[in-house]
Amino acid sequence: MGRGIKLPHNKNTKALKPVRMEQVKTVTLLMKQHAGAACVPLVKPGERVLAGQLVGESEARVTAPVHASISGTVKKIETVRLPGGEDAAAVVIESDGRMERVRAVPPRVECLEDFLRAVRDSGLVGLGGAGYPAHAKLRAAVGKAEILLVNGAECEPYATADHREMLDAAPDIIEGIRHICRWLDIHEAIIGIERNKPDAIALLRGLCGEANAPRLRIAVKAVPSRYPQGANKQLSYALTKRVVPLGGRLTDAGLVMSNAASTAFLGRYMRTGIPLITRTVTIDGSAVREPLNVRVPIGISVEEMLRLVGYAPEDGSAAKIILGGPMMGTASPDSNAVISKCTGVVLLFDQKQANLKPETACIRCGKCVLACPMRLQPLKLEQAWQARNTAALDRFKAAACIECGCCSYVCPAGRELVQRIRLGKKLLRSSKENKP
Repeated sequence: MGRGIKLPHNKNTKALKPVRMEQVKTVTLLMKQHAGAACVPLVKPGERVLAGQLVGESEARVTAPVHASISGTVKKIETVRLPGGEDAAAVVIESDGRMERVRAVPPRVECLEDFLRAVRDSGLVGLGGAGYPAHAKLRAAVGKAEILLVNGAECEPYATADHREMLDAAPDIIEGIRHICRWLDIHEAIIGIERNKPDAIALLRGLCGEANAPRLRIAVKAVPSRYPQGANKQLSYALTKRVVPLGGRLTDAGLVMSNAASTAFLGRYMRTGIPLITRTVTIDGSAVREPLNVRVPIGISVEEMLRLVGYAPEDGSAAKIILGGPMMGTASPDSNAVISKCTGVVLLFDQKQANLKPETACIRCGKCVLACPMRLQPLKLEQAWQARNTAALDRFKAAACIECGCCSYVCPAGRELVQRIRLGKKLLRSSKENKP
């Protein structure tokens, strides 16, 4: 492992508690805010809903239900084009301004199946950005995981939502750890935090000392502030020195990982029964005069969120809008995109910051190879994609790429390496699926 790159942290909002915003006009609740199968809308236009009410569900094994994040009237069911190019159904709710909630009841958990059902019912997905349904991840770890890893690295520049969760809801993180470890029969948990968050490290270390018990030992380990330290395989190796085999999962190394914010939410849900209907979002970038963290209903549009904090999208100062961090986020063509469960950062870049380096020919300098945290050869993978050579894509382990963007960042020729490797991975998957 190792490698990766040093990046400017730009944690401009780390000291800012999230500003809560509840009085929104409308929300657009995507029926696919997670890896796996999309949900089917359970409501119809004209129907009145309450915050926390189930509005989308699926019987698929890998999925996560969707709940109304505000009270109001279902305006319409529409198809929305996601930033990644995929289409998804969405429930549009017009607010009544009252934010009335369904009566929340903490889940009754008496066995493992009760716990996994409760996690599923909560709507929880990986809040670090991957969006994998939490109940499916935990179910896959039953009987296999020996150590729970809590990911508090938050290595993407600008992002501070997880940092704030560790500072503002640290007891909830400890509570979430207890629930996971109890029901999955795990006796060791490690919270991994990058060294650029000394306040979170100190706070959680103090709480862990109080929380340790004979059957559960919780520790905090500080890891180097080096991108992409928060990637599953990188952080698991940094914390345990266990190597996940190529093509394998963390459970193959006896590990299971949960994002810090996901763990905190789980702790709150088991206490309150309130499902996942809000999340913290960092708003930053060179086109933002006053960066801040906000706590918003899931489904709010980027435009409405920005207006609520005093930014007018039509003033033209933002040349690029990115949902997510600058390394792995997705550029949005406009401010009509909506905040999903997986959106922890919204970046607005001015023209200077948005400009890309002109692309020139590869000079075979090898910087991309030295930077790759997975020890791949990005230049070879780019060549394989350009030649549509699936055998070469397979030989150079395209499937192992975590799409962190390190190769593109360091390339002096401005090559769009990670974008082409991503396309190569899709081509490789397609060729394997179509084999007789």
